[in-house]
Amino acid sequence: MKTVRLTAAQALVRYLANQMTPEGVPFIAGVWAIFGHGNVAGLGEALQGAQDSVTTWRGQNEQSMAHAAIAYAKQLGRRRAMAVTSSIGPGALNMVTAAALAHVNRLPVLLLPGDVFANRGPDPVLQQVEDFNDGTVSANDCFRPVSRYYDRISRPEHLLTALPRAFRTMTDPADCGPVTLAFCQDTQAEAYDYPESFFAPKIWHIRRPQPDAFELEAAIAAIKAAKSPVIVAGGGVHFSGATQTLKDFAHKHQIPVVETQAGKSALPWDDALNFGPVGVTGAASANTVCEKADLVIGVGTRFQDFTTGSWALFKNPNRKILALNVQAYDSAKHDALPLVADAKIGLELISKALDDHRFAAPDAGLKADWFAKADAVTAAPKDGNSLPTDMQVIGAVQRASRDNTVVMCAAGTMPGELHQLWKSKLPLSYHMEYGFSCMGYEIAGGMGIKMAEPERDVIVMVGDGSYMMMNSELVTACALGVKITVVITDNRGYGCINRLQMGTGGAEFNNLYAHTSHIHAPQIDFAAHAAAMGADSSKVTTISELEAALESARSATRPTVIVIDTDPYPTPEAGGYWWDVAVPEVSNRHEVQQARARYEAALKERN
Repeated sequence: MKTVRLTAAQALVRYLANQMTPEGVPFIAGVWAIFGHGNVAGLGEALQGAQDSVTTWRGQNEQSMAHAAIAYAKQLGRRRAMAVTSSIGPGALNMVTAAALAHVNRLPVLLLPGDVFANRGPDPVLQQVEDFNDGTVSANDCFRPVSRYYDRISRPEHLLTALPRAFRTMTDPADCGPVTLAFCQDTQAEAYDYPESFFAPKIWHIRRPQPDAFELEAAIAAIKAAKSPVIVAGGGVHFSGATQTLKDFAHKHQIPVVETQAGKSALPWDDALNFGPVGVTGAASANTVCEKADLVIGVGTRFQDFTTGSWALFKNPNRKILALNVQAYDSAKHDALPLVADAKIGLELISKALDDHRFAAPDAGLKADWFAKADAVTAAPKDGNSLPTDMQVIGAVQRASRDNTVVMCAAGTMPGELHQLWKSKLPLSYHMEYGFSCMGYEIAGGMGIKMAEPERDVIVMVGDGSYMMMNSELVTACALGVKITVVITDNRGYGCINRLQMGTGGAEFNNLYAHTSHIHAPQIDFAAHAAAMGADSSKVTTISELEAALESARSATRPTVIVIDTDPYPTPEAGGYWWDVAVPEVSNRHEVQQARARYEAALKERN
């Protein structure tokens, strides 16, 4: 057996360069790195020596680098991924939030935090977390509950088993998620005689699991017995590449489709059978169909509470749930009839068995009525003295977008209103991180999307609160020449949570700057801040000025930031659904007492 002597870090980098997609490109597109004492000598040296085969980018924050990597993988339907490395201690722990985001959203990312010395000679090293009762624990153990696969590399030969397991996880449609290889810093520098065969190019095919015959038969019988089914399209439709299959299935059998946050853009917004967004942030058209459905066919959805209205939405007393999902865990939720299979394969096999079985046409008036209401709130206002609403900002961005535009967001006000109001024309033109709803994902995520699909226009929608949490990768986007457009809606605080606080009877407190204990309310010049980081930037005051700025941004050669003040209170009156947010049983506030009474009534209706 021929061997090659390499350090463990050099071996890892060489292995990454030779793990390929069926299209002939490396599955790991590159490595995001912030070097510290836990990875600069080992992985840093290895990456520097492999620049011709593995690209390395330097970001500003470990969490946001991981966000960029995760967005990249999501935009490419999990067909490629990126790696992220950090030093030990705070650098590593900065990535834990991103690991949780990837875990919840079932997205691949390879996290390579440096770790303590495996030989324990210099213990405790700088930034080492010491467990008084367990000598094997380090800060990186925090990754265990938020990783799909976790391993600690404390010997060079551990890579021989750990790396194949890591790639199996990242390319498995059911187990896909973050992989953490905690890489002991002395081990990174240790040499080993690795088999040359370990570095032979390997193609990782993403399998399409076939359904169990019994489950398939039961699913077909359930659909044939239904009178008013509805399809809930989730993110798995995109990951399976099943958007056209879903469209063909829906039209052949005349079944209305509703879309989750992750599933939005599975069908064009104007498709006759796309009844719009579902659930808490849904359209009245979609929710009405779901209330009446006797069979809810989930395709690639994990049935999050925002999708199900905290399980109050599906009101038909005879309703059943059929869950077509590649992950058995998701397919068995709420006593669903499971169909564990790839979404595309499952739909094709069901459709073949149903033959020409069709259902009564859904009420097209529901869809027309909803979009009339949506168009009214997103229409351009007459410029005046009043602050524009977030709905009007969405309308302006919609009018300035093209079919290939990707609009993206993550947390705050915009996810709900974009889900309700945005009109997606093409698959993957709507990118929302609402599985973990992680503030700070937006700018780094927008950069990752653009790196994944450079030909797309990428518009990042972010509130002032989320921008303040994590904006530093705007510097990286400028440095790398990654052209994105960022629209900052400044409502001077956390407007979304302020409305939720009021909706549950609470007084306005600690969300908007106007209702905090601050002696001086912040007056932040976001345009100047963005310009200082290298972006083209401007502050606009009206919707017409916003539309003009968006038009100018199209011809820009570097990232553009547009800031507009908005009213923190208005939200769409039409659409939406109940969401289970517990209201205090005891309070001196009359408003809370009233909210509690409404809450208890809603719970009884759900049960």
